Amino acid sequence: MNVGYWIIGGLLAAFYLYSGGIKVVRTQEQLQPMMGWAGTLVPMRGVRLIGALEVSGAIGLILPPLTGIASGLAVVAAVGLAVVQVGALYVHGSRGEWKQTPLNVALLAMAAAAAWLGTAFL
Repeated sequence: MNVGYWIIGGLLAAFYLYSGGIKVVRTQEQLQPMMGWAGTLVPMRGVRLIGALEVSGAIGLILPPLTGIASGLAVVAAVGLAVVQVGALYVHGSRGEWKQTPLNVALLAMAAAAAWLGTAFL
């Protein structure tokens, strides 16, 4: 097992379990103070879908390498989370929210690193 993968994958999984979880369970009014785009630029169905994808990605980062079953899915999950961040960069850029983009860039870099490190499981 690659210690680097577990550190990066664990941090990403924790972030996306929280972030995706609140997108799935909170109402539009509860999300608006944190995510101005929720329900306006992206309909709530889309917000819920993004949340479900983030939670699925977080699970995909941890379970396959942990169980040793279909470990390549960890790489797929990491690439999927990187794609989510590309979309987030687009949304924040289109809204002129440049202060939010450093977090997105960091998460994109971490997801790319997790995908690269995850290839050790194949």
